[in-house]
Amino acid sequence: MATSRLLRTAGAVLTATALLVSGCSAGSSSSGAAASGQPTNGRTGPGGAGRDAATATLKPLPTAVPATLRPYYNQQLTWRDCGIVGFECTTLKAPLDYAKPDAANDLKLAVSRKKATGPGSRLGSLMVNPGGPGGSAIDYLQQYAPEPEAVRARYDMVAMDPRGVARSEPVTCLSNAQMDDYTRVDQTPDSDAEADRLTSAMRSFAQGCRTRSGARLGHVSTAESARDMDVLRAVLGDDKLTYVGASYGTFLGATYAGLFPSRVGRLVLDGAMDPSLPARTTNRDQTAGFNTAFTAFAADCAKKRGCPLGNGGPEEAGRRLGALFKKLDAHPAPTGSPRTLTESLATSGVTAAMYDEGAWPVLREYLAEVQKGDGRGLLALSDSYYERDPDGTYANQMFANPAVNCLDLPGSFSGPDEVRAALPAFRKASPVFGESFAWAALNCAYWPTKPTGAPHRITAEGAAPILVVGTTRDPATPYPWARSLASQLSSATLLTYEGDGHTAYGRGSDCVDTTINTYLLESTPPPHDKHCT
Repeated sequence: MATSRLLRTAGAVLTATALLVSGCSAGSSSSGAAASGQPTNGRTGPGGAGRDAATATLKPLPTAVPATLRPYYNQQLTWRDCGIVGFECTTLKAPLDYAKPDAANDLKLAVSRKKATGPGSRLGSLMVNPGGPGGSAIDYLQQYAPEPEAVRARYDMVAMDPRGVARSEPVTCLSNAQMDDYTRVDQTPDSDAEADRLTSAMRSFAQGCRTRSGARLGHVSTAESARDMDVLRAVLGDDKLTYVGASYGTFLGATYAGLFPSRVGRLVLDGAMDPSLPARTTNRDQTAGFNTAFTAFAADCAKKRGCPLGNGGPEEAGRRLGALFKKLDAHPAPTGSPRTLTESLATSGVTAAMYDEGAWPVLREYLAEVQKGDGRGLLALSDSYYERDPDGTYANQMFANPAVNCLDLPGSFSGPDEVRAALPAFRKASPVFGESFAWAALNCAYWPTKPTGAPHRITAEGAAPILVVGTTRDPATPYPWARSLASQLSSATLLTYEGDGHTAYGRGSDCVDTTINTYLLESTPPPHDKHCT
């Protein structure tokens, strides 16, 4: 089975490898540009597919709270025991539509906290978000709040599941049985008939979301979730927001900074995203990022005796893995259960292991087992990626992810012909993953709600110092994104981790952890462009 560390990492962000996932979200949306602080005068390449970054800038909201929103900002929270030692839970009310608040349609957003334990004076609340979009911040907090102890001692650790996620009015799309079928659909079609089956599955998924989720499907944008965070900040009694966001959580945090620059306290954005890129560029960059991670895995594997992908290095490993995927496409591997390991499930299993180099030994073992005809291990990795429990129950993450992504940005492709035209560029980015990543990025073409966001820069003029963190061989949020976000934010400092895996904080680098902890406890950012190993 996948290790707990892998589960933690794989839950942090989703990428285009999953059949229904369009990639990390990189735009903002809300209902009405004036209400959301949406950017204007944006520019992208043709069809949203260009390399050019947007020139629009996210505009801040007025500092004064509108009269229509004061009841939300003045609400009183009633805390209760969560059933987990040391944690309290409550519910925050937020308007479904910030442009047209209506108490009859209010959302109930789940919140949890662990109070500061001391020693030392309390510094306020520290909100966390692990990414996704669609990852449960509450689950993340309740599993990992004991780390780091020095920060936990001084802050009330707080998490809110974003709207549409987990305990907060969750978006739903398919039954568990339907999800099992959906994750098996071939996402590297070899014929028009297979492409038709893939697009039919995507249409059915989207229609299921519309049927099961209703009006809230149009109100799960990143900008709206950032506004929810500001309501929670105020209700908790904090003048400024202190926040640690990982992966997509960096986009959520950066969006908050862009909308509310004067309310920024200490923000850590780890595994940073670039909000200025159109969706297709984001997907292609991620494809290259996972190829970088696979190359590192393959080079490490080649040094090991009995490497299941050979000892010739990354190119040989890529060829062997590609051959294995084709074999599974024709003849899925048995798993000791009614479920078999298909090419699509094997791809998501391999992808899951790319998030954390600590999972590489497990991946080597499971690849060797698949070559012997046993698909159980790689299926377990795939299930961890999709957040499928052993009893067949799926978490909400795979539904919330496209709901946010497809609202935040125009999709990468409008139809199969555009995917086919883009395949050479995606294969160049990754001979192993390129084809499946490209086809997976088609899902937003069939989404039932129109996108309301667009690529834009975030400058957050006037914000307090912000710490952006990038990992040089991060597969899901490629390092150039961190450099880009740090250059956009007017008060940002970039911290670079020279290493593998997704995100850097709490993953074993004393240099990274000490730098971030010092910033959170003393409000002292590191020297410009500091590097850690």
